[in-house]
Amino acid sequence: MSRGAQHSTRQLTDQQLAQQNQLISQSNQQGTQDRSLLLPAIQSLLTNPGYTPAEQSAITQQSMGAANTAFDALRERAANRTAATNDTAAAPELTAQLGRERAQSLASQAQQNQIAFANQRTKDQLAGLSALGQTYGIDTNLLGHAMGVPSQLLGVRQRASDGSSTGGLSSLFGVGSSIASLFG
Repeated sequence: MSRGAQHSTRQLTDQQLAQQNQLISQSNQQGTQDRSLLLPAIQSLLTNPGYTPAEQSAITQQSMGAANTAFDALRERAANRTAATNDTAAAPELTAQLGRERAQSLASQAQQNQIAFANQRTKDQLAGLSALGQTYGIDTNLLGHAMGVPSQLLGVRQRASDGSSTGGLSSLFGVGSSIASLFG
């Protein structure tokens, strides 16, 4: 190969290398920009996981309100039945039974809410750890241990995000139907 051909080949190689370096630099800059945009969301998932206090309050009020509405309707039905039959002998027992069932239902709903809040915190932490791992290539197992997330949860992030909770309404309707059978 002549010196001119070698020089031309070298120039083409240098040009191609410069273009590749430019593309790599642009890609690195884009990656840095993307990470800087993602970092606040990831930090929020890790430092403030779960529902906010306002969201927890709204969820609690809604679920407790649903439970109270169902029991108010049952109490009204019992009062109407007592008035229609003019049989007041069973009213105190029925009212006491409704009160016990209502207290049990509300306690169960409160417990389910607390479990849902804890599950959401864990789900958000796992999502944040996963995002860190994908964005920065960080060992999420090590980070999880540092944050106190049990190791068995770190590998089941997908299951945690796929799981759905039905809340307490199914148990509420079950209790409501058992109380309604008292009237039938």
